[in-house]
Amino acid sequence: MNKRVLIISPYFPPSNAADMQRIRMSLPYFNQFGWEAEVVTVDQFYSDLQKDHLLLQTIPADIKIYTVSALNKKWTSKLGFGNLAFRSYWFYRKKVNELLKDKKFDLIYFSTTQFPLCVLGAYWKKRFKIPYVIDMQDPWHTDYYLDKPKHQQPSKYWFSYRLNKFLEPIAIKNAAGLISVSENYITDLKNRYPEIKNIPSATITFGSFEPDMKIAEENKSSFTNLLGQGFKNIVYIGRGGFDMHKAIKPIFQAFKQGLTEQPDLFGRLKFYFIGTSYAPQGEETATILPLAKQFGIENNVIEMPGRISYFHTLVTLQQADALFIPGSDDPKYTASKIYPYLLVKKPLLAIFNSKSPAMPVLYECGVRYAYSYDTTPGIDNHILGFLREIVNGTVNTPDYNKEFIKKYSAPNMTKKQCSLFNLVVDNTL
Repeated sequence: MNKRVLIISPYFPPSNAADMQRIRMSLPYFNQFGWEAEVVTVDQFYSDLQKDHLLLQTIPADIKIYTVSALNKKWTSKLGFGNLAFRSYWFYRKKVNELLKDKKFDLIYFSTTQFPLCVLGAYWKKRFKIPYVIDMQDPWHTDYYLDKPKHQQPSKYWFSYRLNKFLEPIAIKNAAGLISVSENYITDLKNRYPEIKNIPSATITFGSFEPDMKIAEENKSSFTNLLGQGFKNIVYIGRGGFDMHKAIKPIFQAFKQGLTEQPDLFGRLKFYFIGTSYAPQGEETATILPLAKQFGIENNVIEMPGRISYFHTLVTLQQADALFIPGSDDPKYTASKIYPYLLVKKPLLAIFNSKSPAMPVLYECGVRYAYSYDTTPGIDNHILGFLREIVNGTVNTPDYNKEFIKKYSAPNMTKKQCSLFNLVVDNTL
């Protein structure tokens, strides 16, 4: 008989949230690895994110999904609590209490970046004797921004830093298992909290989910083409930020050189940075275009800070002539967006910190143009060569390692999650 896991995922399809993608891609496969999954999410009415209803096509019809309410952001944001975790906290507590009284679950799984909700894991563990696992897709409490200028810090950082420092130990010290996209996140937590040194943990990246490509292809006519005609378009879709400037500067530097030496040739290139801000609609701030202006190449760089839907993203990647993925200057950062970029099979330039866990993944896959901004000798010349091949149309279609794609497929990533679930349950028997 299958074991049962109750998944806490405040954002869920059709909300276009990055932190629900792991669950969305795993739900079709949990059952085959011995786990029956049920999901508790926040009613879409209270979600402040853009909706992408195509996401619903990938959710198995037999998955039980429970919804909870939340406080209206219109009112809570006036008090400084617009975060969905705070708005839904008491509703989650009540609903899950009811579920745990009426049904037997072997495990609770928090897969979200709405981290304050994870504090409920300690409460449910104490009251119902059910272990829980936390999925660390990002750092929760971090010192990364402490020495950064105020304009580079997240909104309300002074308050959130202190609150996270208080809440994180409550949830982490009582966790029975950890999953993370980066091994560094787990190492930091185990060093910070010796109590969890020996609990099961696993580094599991987001998987590649091939059914998405078919859905994108079948619905491409439904989306506006964001790319200009008559140019060779190089596209990045994902968050921006000042922490990515070190990875972006080399491509701007190389392009500036090419434009100076061969303006007619390199002038045919355009760079698109799309969905770079997580701010609410109408409040987005450009963080890449100002850098382009420093290099005097702003006529060839287009930044669209507003986020677009997941499948609009895939369609736009398919329409591009080439793709670009910059990494953060934080060496612990790994990009969950790598796998969709690989699946569209377009020429890809990736620039990361040399210590980023993304680098071995890119090399293993066989990405030809993957460089580290801090250690690659002659990086400007490498990038210039890539740009020249793109504008001349001489670059070959990537032939990635098929075994790699299979290794990091959604079914295999789900299998790894279930293996950790089994360890956690066995440890608590």
